[in-house]
Amino acid sequence: MPEVDHATINRNLILIVPKQAALDWIRSVDSQPIEGLTLDELRQEQEVYLISPDIINTPEQAEQWALQRFSVLFASFLNSWFTDQALWPKRRTRKMFLEWFEVQYHSTIWDLSTAPLEHEEWN
Repeated sequence: MPEVDHATINRNLILIVPKQAALDWIRSVDSQPIEGLTLDELRQEQEVYLISPDIINTPEQAEQWALQRFSVLFASFLNSWFTDQALWPKRRTRKMFLEWFEVQYHSTIWDLSTAPLEHEEWN
């Protein structure tokens, strides 16, 4: 196997990973459910948040960061499944967020690409 150039980057990673309550909600509102959708499948492809280690460098700090932004993170997940906000839970709380999502923290990010990092602005 050829040797690969690799380095870590100066970011930490946060994942907001759905739990069973999120899957139960999807199943309860989906008029055309994905047959056999499992929690493992739901958890496969999630948004990743890269954060400076100056801001977050422990799992506890990652959870606090997510809880401070729970409304936006929650809405992002809901919108990725159903853009009709009438289907969304009406009252979303921090407690509900923690029932629906696991906050994962990772401190080492390996960059195995030789392509330069690019930033794309989203409005």
